[in-house]
Amino acid sequence: VQLQASGGGLVQAGGSLRLSCTGSGRTFSSHAVGWFRQGPGEEREFVASITWSGSSSQYADSVKGRFTISRDNTKNMVYLQMNSLKPKDTAVYFCAASRAYTPGDSVLLYDYWGQGTLVTVSS
Repeated sequence: VQLQASGGGLVQAGGSLRLSCTGSGRTFSSHAVGWFRQGPGEEREFVASITWSGSSSQYADSVKGRFTISRDNTKNMVYLQMNSLKPKDTAVYFCAASRAYTPGDSVLLYDYWGQGTLVTVSS
């Protein structure tokens, strides 16, 4: 499974962005997918995850009510809709795939990682 995140950019506080994670490989649709982010000088942190079927999702407290994760297995795509963005959301965002049903926020349970996409939120 290979992953590629895209859709990052520069946005003003209060604005929105939609990140996309493109997966390749026949088994991508059978993997849970998570989004993580890493700000300057910070450790990688969990943002959101979704099960392979899309029936269940999980969010970090810091993004609940503002971010929405979704997927379209017919297109091998996972999305992260980010609304009401704040300067503290500035980070490189990564998508990752896991063979576990609900890997949640555990970095160790993710088997495949894509290159990140930079999101910059200006105040």
